[in-house]
Amino acid sequence: MSRYARSFELLRTRGEGAFGAFLMLGDPDCQTSALLLDTLVEGGADMIEVGIPFSDPVADGPVIQAAAKRALESGVRVEDCFGLIAKFRAKHPDVPVGILTYANLVVSRPGFMRDAAEAGADSLLIADVPQLETEPFAQEMVQAGLEPVLIAAANTPRETLRRIARLSRGYTYCVSRAGITGTHADGEFDRSLVQRLKDEGAPPPVFGFGISEPGHVRSALHAGAAGVICGSAIVRLAQEAEQPGRRIAEFVSAMKAATAQPAAVD
Repeated sequence: MSRYARSFELLRTRGEGAFGAFLMLGDPDCQTSALLLDTLVEGGADMIEVGIPFSDPVADGPVIQAAAKRALESGVRVEDCFGLIAKFRAKHPDVPVGILTYANLVVSRPGFMRDAAEAGADSLLIADVPQLETEPFAQEMVQAGLEPVLIAAANTPRETLRRIARLSRGYTYCVSRAGITGTHADGEFDRSLVQRLKDEGAPPPVFGFGISEPGHVRSALHAGAAGVICGSAIVRLAQEAEQPGRRIAEFVSAMKAATAQPAAVD
């Protein structure tokens, strides 16, 4: 059983959804990044998603784009990111870790997937690979020991959802809106998307893109999601807060508390 499967199963027995937290590796430097990764777990994050800095992150909004730029300007490269993942894995052997990155980094570095798995990553999401071209990437991930994570949206056609369900492992990344990452106020989550994924036998649906407050967490879980992933709000705290470690721990704790599901009433 994978770390994701164990985590989702444990959370189900507790009556909780999963709270996933995202950080850009190497922002603003590797030492600070390592400390903040530990802080996410201390705050209560159930799973971690990390970005590997890339110069053209087309799926990301301005906050995460700026984080990637800072990391690159400080000299952080793919090898440094794998080192951070390995260090995290040694401290936190049971916490699932997923990488979100872009195809250029994967295809230009021989052995990227193997090295990611050996560092301790559990999954890989390549944000800019078109759905029709995902199968060879997914097969290579599985061969390397990674779980492929694919993106689904409310307007994804049924046939594409079938492909996502067939190729995905770990969890299914559901976008809560069209466009790029970032915070938003409406917190709209498509219950029909969750149901269609379940009908196709897809891995647990997890909403991302715009999760920034406890109300969003509750709304996503009410729509049937297994969890959420929060990125831009955390990255902004890492950049702007006077005491980012304390602020991030408090924020993650509040977001995680919102994953508690009310007991069913007979």
